[in-house]
Amino acid sequence: MSLKLYNTLTRTKEPFATLVPGQVRMYCCGVTVYDYCHLGHARSYIVWDMVRRYLQWRGYEVQYVQNYTDIDDKILNRAAQTGQDWQEITQIFIRAYAEDMARLNILTADAYPQATAAMPDIIALIQRLEEQGFAYAAQGDVYYAVERFPGYGKLSGRSLDQMEAGASGRLEPGEQKKHHPLDFALWKAAKPGEPSWESPWGLGRPGWHIECSAMVHADLGAEIDIHAGGSDLVFPHHENEIAQSEAVLTSRLARYWMHNGFVTVGDEKMSKSLGNFTTIRQLLDTPLPVLGGEVFDPMALRLFVLQAQYRKPIDFTEDAIAAAQHSWQTLKEGLLFGYEYGGSLQWPDRNDPDFGNPANMRIPNPSEAVQRFEAAMDDDFNSPGGLVVLFELAKELRKEGNVLTHQGATPTASDTLKSQWQTLVCLSQVLGLAAQPDTAKSSEGLSDQAIEALIEQRQAARQAKDYGESDRIRDQLKAQGITLIDQAGGGIRWHRD
Repeated sequence: MSLKLYNTLTRTKEPFATLVPGQVRMYCCGVTVYDYCHLGHARSYIVWDMVRRYLQWRGYEVQYVQNYTDIDDKILNRAAQTGQDWQEITQIFIRAYAEDMARLNILTADAYPQATAAMPDIIALIQRLEEQGFAYAAQGDVYYAVERFPGYGKLSGRSLDQMEAGASGRLEPGEQKKHHPLDFALWKAAKPGEPSWESPWGLGRPGWHIECSAMVHADLGAEIDIHAGGSDLVFPHHENEIAQSEAVLTSRLARYWMHNGFVTVGDEKMSKSLGNFTTIRQLLDTPLPVLGGEVFDPMALRLFVLQAQYRKPIDFTEDAIAAAQHSWQTLKEGLLFGYEYGGSLQWPDRNDPDFGNPANMRIPNPSEAVQRFEAAMDDDFNSPGGLVVLFELAKELRKEGNVLTHQGATPTASDTLKSQWQTLVCLSQVLGLAAQPDTAKSSEGLSDQAIEALIEQRQAARQAKDYGESDRIRDQLKAQGITLIDQAGGGIRWHRD
């Protein structure tokens, strides 16, 4: 099965074919850096990270670019409210964004262009639009003339007449400089006290839409494979990007337009403007009663996002949080199977420093699990379908782990269990889901050999009837997450908690 994805532009699923075979140029609209990211942002960037990872899994070389909007009314308003310098604010929240994304296991972009650093490209693009009659200057501002672009509205499915009727065909106070109510600003004349840049039209700063058009072109070229963002960007942002770019570049801006659905709260979109948002760090750092006072695991948040088809809305509720945390625990147990039982199964690489690294694993491509996973993901990145495969593998490994713990052996071949575990680890990594054993309980970071040595010391203490020493060693191991199971006949089995 070949990969198909839903193209917002054509409103259909289409076979995926890139401009250059084997290469993907992908641009994702980034955040305006004036505040901490909320769960709506988390969903968007988890989704595009999943898309990027799967394309890489399928063998594509992906060039992924995501911008920062670092000059905007929201930033300047925040600076006025707090008394901070606007550039200090942008740097604070760029760092905060990077921290939040790292916790969610989101890969860093190949480039993070910033609007303030792209000013020459922005001004040059506006000049080309003006020269070719798609833009006009008016008292220090520059506007895009929507009537000059015949395809305006093709992404959102709206005609210019419908949009004009929706806007009542009137120019609001302060907009009398426009030729048409839907004309939008490419350049804004400087206001007193605001940052500004030199331009052919005087001091000013760019409009929001032109920034992305210029950065896409500068970093990825005239035409790209995928342009991605939230559903709220379809109109006007992405519609305006198309109008700006395709008017002067004489090519499509993007082959495929992809948009993720909203995170909702009580069927209402989560957003800062509505005041119903929860920041990523609030959710991950606050003990939650619904979780018995525990904090929400970052991987559980990632799982919460991936359990829904990326184009559909997902409702953020306490029940959803609890279900995602519980589901992650199941998957996590499967992912840790090799760390807990690899020693007793005599896997030769169990104590290698790089044990568990999916980059070093070789899994059977023709396996049923891999084929089912790829079939799901090839259908417009159907992550819920892919997760079904992961949970089946995890539950089977958890069952095998219980058998090993209580019976000391399993009829399943060691190599078969290793193949199942490596398949789970590799497929989970494609979705950005990963788990590492918790070594926080152990300052010594006990190896399997060290555990066996302590067990031998305990056995010797028991034979010498030094039960105090025997109990001390048991408690020492327990404190470091190692449970001992005494068996009839004097044997001992152990496992990591």
